[in-house]
Amino acid sequence: TTISYLVPRLYDVTRGQVLIDGIDVREVAFEELAATVGVVTQETYLFHDTIAANLRYARPDATDEELVAAARAANIDQMISKLSDGYQTVVGERGYRLSGGEKQRMAIARVLLEDPGVLILDEATSHLDSRSEALIQDALEVLLEGRTALVIAHRLSTVRRADQILVVDEGRIVERGDHRSLLGAGGLYAELYHTQFEPVAS
Repeated sequence: TTISYLVPRLYDVTRGQVLIDGIDVREVAFEELAATVGVVTQETYLFHDTIAANLRYARPDATDEELVAAARAANIDQMISKLSDGYQTVVGERGYRLSGGEKQRMAIARVLLEDPGVLILDEATSHLDSRSEALIQDALEVLLEGRTALVIAHRLSTVRRADQILVVDEGRIVERGDHRSLLGAGGLYAELYHTQFEPVAS
């Protein structure tokens, strides 16, 4: 999380550089950087307003069709459609009328509506059950085409398909590679993977 926050300059580096397309992020205006980098954290912030208004927080000029497309991509449209007021449903203070997984999918829909070039997903599927997570992973695989995504996760199912995986232990990157090469290396990633995906012998 701390490493990823260097990209939108929530923190600044004290040594070295963070580059996007070869440009130091410190040389980019904050407004431009905010439009380039989208972030979904494990804590979802929703306003005491309608679902539509919460989604449009990312892009006030978004059409109804664009709202629905983003919600479908995040696999939340079907749930919204079942509500009596649909997209005009008021979610309540901090979204208390929605479950944790529904709020998380709302946040994902909102950032997809924003359509940033760089997307940071910080434990963004942490509140989802396995079925919901799988649906969103399928949607994100298509939607992340052509953009850079930084995905922070303890659940390795979230990162298995990444082009490059960095394993961080006690603040340091200790392993680097794709899923197959890291499994073959037999290090910390392989240990975590076997712990999460292999059944415990009774």
